[in-house]
Amino acid sequence: MNMQAKGLLITMLGALLVVPDSLFVRLIEAEPLVIAFWRAVTAGTAIFVGVVLWMGPGAISASLRTGWHGALYILVLAASGVLFVLAVSLTSVANVVIIIATMPIFAAIFSRVFLGEPISRRMALTMVVVMVGLGIVAYGTGENQTASRAGDALALVLTASFAAALTAVRRVRQTSMVPAVPVAFLLCGLVLWPFVEPMSIARDQVWLVLLHGAFITGSSVFLALGPRYITSAEVALLILLETVLAPLLAWGVVAEAPGLWALVGGAVVVGALAVSNGIVLLRRRPGG
Repeated sequence: MNMQAKGLLITMLGALLVVPDSLFVRLIEAEPLVIAFWRAVTAGTAIFVGVVLWMGPGAISASLRTGWHGALYILVLAASGVLFVLAVSLTSVANVVIIIATMPIFAAIFSRVFLGEPISRRMALTMVVVMVGLGIVAYGTGENQTASRAGDALALVLTASFAAALTAVRRVRQTSMVPAVPVAFLLCGLVLWPFVEPMSIARDQVWLVLLHGAFITGSSVFLALGPRYITSAEVALLILLETVLAPLLAWGVVAEAPGLWALVGGAVVVGALAVSNGIVLLRRRPGG
């Protein structure tokens, strides 16, 4: 298996493992902050052990010596778990994953503002179409009982802030930030601990909590490893699997219909991003 095929397979596995994330939030019968606490602690502990065993404790200390860029990444990653769970608890799964799919748009804007990178005509057109798609989703929020503008706003804050953090760590790309992931997760759990009752989880729900952590662990590891072997455009296309499959999974398991406007708006967003990244891939082919 060549490196590109290996990267595609690993990244696809990571994308598929993150698909049930929002469904677990629906299935676990607990307060959102309790879910966020256990999501962070279970995945953070597992990844921390893996990093220490495979990369050594020095890798963690190296990621912590990356200045404010690394600190911003860790803080935003820690907050993102809470924002994601709260967003899913307040609005529809479809709305959350569609909004999160627009992260490349925010990343392009922040790269232009803070790194001085130009925005190509292709990306500018993609931004316009994606914004139209988000407008359609926002319009439909008022007509969907499982959706709310507050949840949509939290998902938007999560997306923009994480895009800013990813832009910041590009300044320290010589240092692997994979070891910072468990630090962020465990920091999230530590901050939440005084404000939640961790043992309020029902005994028959413990297996769901552990399974949730296992899926987050697997997705975090694979999505950290896979992009080392393939292009960012290929990664972006595979990440869209969550946008397509997560609402369908919630629809099939807990009968949470995404609603017509979310389907239409989601199709516009996913279509625009898929075409945009597809063009990048075609241009990079020999003779393309």
